[in-house]
Parts: sequence; structure tokens; C-alpha cells
Amino acid sequence: MREIYLAAVDARRTLTDEALSASLDATLAARPKGAGWWVFAYGSLLWNPIFPIAESRTALLRGYCRRFCLWSLASRGMPDAPGLVLGLMPGGACRGVAFRLPAHAAIGELQLLWRREMVVGSYAPRWLTLATDGRPIVGLAFVVKRDHPQYAGGLALGRQADVIATASGHLGSSRDYLERTRVALVSHGIVDPYLERVAVAVRARAGRGNDHQTASVPGREGEPGAAPR
Repeated sequence: MREIYLAAVDARRTLTDEALSASLDATLAARPKGAGWWVFAYGSLLWNPIFPIAESRTALLRGYCRRFCLWSLASRGMPDAPGLVLGLMPGGACRGVAFRLPAHAAIGELQLLWRREMVVGSYAPRWLTLATDGRPIVGLAFVVKRDHPQYAGGLALGRQADVIATASGHLGSSRDYLERTRVALVSHGIVDPYLERVAVAVRARAGRGNDHQTASVPGREGEPGAAPR
């Protein structure tokens, strides 16, 4: 992830190994006594967790909502055409999945997770209470930093859809990120009304783009348009 960002943006945007280690150490020091090794997945961790999973539970996080509130300058967009990715913002509630790391491997796996999620320091890792069918648990959640240069909170839904329908980066398109998240949530029995509204708006914009391309390139009606997948 750092190499991707170094190739796309200023090196000052990425955290050093020392800064990543200090961030993880501070987070571990703040871990509540008796808490397990749970990580709350609400975006890409749902479908690409990168760590071994000892147990999973659908979970409700109260006090935070899932929103496209972070500009992506390398992974799902580029500096000249930023994409959008999800973050947790204060307010409302968010349904996702809590994944439990194997205790014997937890520290090493969190080190790898930090290199992915914290590469530009746009999240504040917090230990938060999650409601599950069994009992409340404490899990690690990545909350957006509203003072970060890439914070994009407050964008109207239409503006979000415009960006997501067109932006693409080294790891794929913002639209693919949206669809993978929606599918992963549905596989756990979760439908997020906000993501559904975004998806409808994105499809409408992508459809207009396909219509335009079909009209401007005669004889190619059966081929895919230029809109990202």
C-alpha cells in the first residue's frame, strides 16, 4: 500500500514504519482489560480481510454510521481524479461483521493490518462496544479522522455517485468497491439503505455514460461501455 501511494502522491502522505508501529503500540495500550481480538468490518475488510478468522459474528455499532467520506488518491482513485472509500462517521448506527483473530497470531496480524489500513493515517483506531446476538463484545474499529486532508464528509449523495461512477485506481474502481461491499453485507443478511441509495444513483450515472458511448460509436451496441465495472 505504501508503494502504491508513494507512486501516486507525495511521500509525506504515508506513515513511516516507525509511525505505524507507534500507532499500533498506542492502540494496544488502550485495549480494554479482558477484550478479545475482535475487528469490526464495515467496508473492504468484509470481503478482503487479509487475516485468519477464528470466529465471525454480525454486529451492530451504535453511535457511528458507514459513509463514503474519504478521498482515495491511489487505491480506488488517482490524484487527478480521486475516488471515494468508506469510513465510520459519528451518528446513527452501522451493521457489519466482527471477526475474531486467533489469539496466538493477533499481534502479527494487526501489524499487517496496520500497513494496509493506516498507510496514510486517515483513520483513528478505537476499541468500541459491538452488539451481537450472543453478547456485547469490544472490537477494534477504524473511525475516520475528520481533520485528515483526505476527509470527504459532507458530500451530497449525488456528488458521491458522480465520483464513484467514474473513479478508478491501482486496486480497481470505486464502483467495484461499492458493489463488493454491498454483496458482502447481503451475504451476512445485512442491507444498508444508504449504500442502496448510492448504488441506484451510481447505476443511473453509469447508464447515461453507456448510452452516450453507444450513440457515439455506431455498430458497437453489444459491447461494454467505458464506465468502470
